Amino acid sequence: MFSYLVRRLFIGLITLLLITFIIFGLIRNMPGSPISVNMAMIDPGKELNPADIERMRKAYGLDKPWPEAYVLWVGNVCRLDLGRSISRKQPVTRLIHERIGPTLILSITSLFLTYLLAIPFGLYSSARQGKLDERTMGTILYMLYSFPSFVAALFLQIYFANKLGWLPLYGMKSDNYSSLSSSQQVWDIFQHALMPVICYTYGSLAYYSRFIRANMHEVLRQDYIRTARAKGLGPINVLVKHAFRNTFIPLVTLIGLTLPSLLGGSVIIERIFSWPGMGQLYFESILERDYPTIMGLTLMFSILTLAGQLLADIFYALADPRVKISDH
Repeated sequence: MFSYLVRRLFIGLITLLLITFIIFGLIRNMPGSPISVNMAMIDPGKELNPADIERMRKAYGLDKPWPEAYVLWVGNVCRLDLGRSISRKQPVTRLIHERIGPTLILSITSLFLTYLLAIPFGLYSSARQGKLDERTMGTILYMLYSFPSFVAALFLQIYFANKLGWLPLYGMKSDNYSSLSSSQQVWDIFQHALMPVICYTYGSLAYYSRFIRANMHEVLRQDYIRTARAKGLGPINVLVKHAFRNTFIPLVTLIGLTLPSLLGGSVIIERIFSWPGMGQLYFESILERDYPTIMGLTLMFSILTLAGQLLADIFYALADPRVKISDH
């Protein structure tokens, strides 16, 4: 176990260095620079003289070749310093800290609802295999899985916000949020988060439901299931205690792989609803050529992805005693 973890951590470190090296080189070679983008936003008609441009390049650390700048960035990361945002003039760690909360509100709520609904839906589909209601449910889930979330977001905004006026159109808080009581503030955030959560959830719900259904159908054809039925066990015991326990093993593996999405957010959904999350921050940073923020977010997402893959392997080994983690 220990040697496996050491080997995976070493491979993960090499992978992390390769990812950040490539991304660093790509963003430093994108058209435009933080200086030109910031000046265009402040005063499009103003032109800087070469001396001012060179002074700003040194201040932002843009005067060095990008491989050398990458080495300096890695050194700062080893000191737990992700740098300072060029466009927002704040530490990158503070920006990430401010945006994690709104993203977690959507992602954790969506993940909870997905598993809460997907498991009974998948079990019901397995129990009612071939029946009209099961085929109807399967068709609906397939349609939901195929329906783009950004289109659903626009339909929800048009219907529930514009036509009915039941929900706010965008944002996370109302203008009078600070004057509301604690319970009213919770309700206000709930109303703002309802449509984004729906857009986050329905696609995952359809995928996980069909995933459980497909795995259950495969497990139910195994010999030990026929043996359990021959012994006189009821359909619920066979379905839940015998079949689902083996179906749960690959489902547990997917839990580890969802770790990056918990903090990554969704650029499209957060952009449509003007939700101040991590996806929105990433999108804005790319537009602004905010190199330190882009690299800070890239580093965080890369670590979460690698950690999620490691957790998925560990969860799989823990859920299935037949698997020895040293064999991976």
